[in-house]
Amino acid sequence: MPDKDLSQLKIDKAASLYRPERRKKYVFWILSGLAGAIVIALAVLGVFTPAVQVESAHVVQTFPSQGVTLLNASGYVVAQRKAAVASKVTGRLVSLSVEEGSRVRAGEVIARLENDDLFASRQQAEANLRAAREHLEQAKAELRDATLSFERGRELIGRGFISQAEFDASEARYRKASASVAAAEAALAASEAAFKGADVAYRYTFIRAPFDAVVLTKNADIGDIVTPIGAAADAKAAVVTIADMDSLQVEVDVSESNIQIVKKGQPCEIQLDALPDTRFRGIVHMIVPTADRTKATIMVKVGFLDKDSRVLPEMSAKVAFLSREIGPDDLKPRTALARAAVQEKNGKATVFLIEGNRVREVFVTTGEKIGDMIEIREGLRVGDTVVLKPLQKMRDGRRIKIAEK
Repeated sequence: MPDKDLSQLKIDKAASLYRPERRKKYVFWILSGLAGAIVIALAVLGVFTPAVQVESAHVVQTFPSQGVTLLNASGYVVAQRKAAVASKVTGRLVSLSVEEGSRVRAGEVIARLENDDLFASRQQAEANLRAAREHLEQAKAELRDATLSFERGRELIGRGFISQAEFDASEARYRKASASVAAAEAALAASEAAFKGADVAYRYTFIRAPFDAVVLTKNADIGDIVTPIGAAADAKAAVVTIADMDSLQVEVDVSESNIQIVKKGQPCEIQLDALPDTRFRGIVHMIVPTADRTKATIMVKVGFLDKDSRVLPEMSAKVAFLSREIGPDDLKPRTALARAAVQEKNGKATVFLIEGNRVREVFVTTGEKIGDMIEIREGLRVGDTVVLKPLQKMRDGRRIKIAEK
């Protein structure tokens, strides 16, 4: 084998030292570029910008009437015509044809008491009345016959055809028949009175509705003893309690210092706690001419202009006394926001919607002004939170911190 030249086997120290340094420089510049990009990105995102403390406002549901409200008061729905229906006689309840919520008409039978004895008395009085009428007809027939006989006797005695004794007998018969008719008429009147009393006593066992109404409570059940007063321990005075739903009004207490704002016939808006999403048109029916010295208030009665079967007695209510009458469209809820939270940008209305700890600029479509609020027709929903101030420091994506109230 030829001898190899070992002198060619050597290490290039310069090359081996140069390449690692070059690689280190490349890595350094790459890392520096990435760090710069990250810093720029964070700066754009506002990481290094301190969060701006802002005041917020909520998008709410409101009604146009709030812009014309002069005064608010609280009270209750009260039926102006209400009755605890009871019996005028004492008896055991054997029939009850209504329950809570039943609608009744004036004169309709609500309940019936045990009345077999009174029905028998009525039947007897009715039979006696028929007998008295027949007796009167018999007496009248006898009177007619006696009258004819008496008239003939008076004519005949004038001509001397009959004796005085015969004439006196016909006259006596006539007078007796007349007295019988009078007695029969008196007996008939007595029988009629007796029948009327028995009929009234019988009809008292039927408990009827005094007016068109709705049953609010049922106070007695079948088998209970019903009395006019209910003095006994197990007796019931009222069978049912009813109310005329057409007579419902809201009774509110108005402070003496504000009563000058209220006028009879003034338009109002009624809100019931049980129906928070519905508003009812109302009108001041009466300012009760007396004050409550303990509360320094005066009662005001407000009537409903629109009837609704959902309105029930004793419901809690709030009344807004208005400066002008409102229409049906004013009773519809509107989505609204504080006017100070809306600003103009290039002829368009914008707001800054709060999303977490940042804001997003949103274009909105506004409507009419409602007091210090403005209607939002598009762009926001009820419950959204927006920046109220400072708007001049806001921009899209800005980091914010909501101030504690």
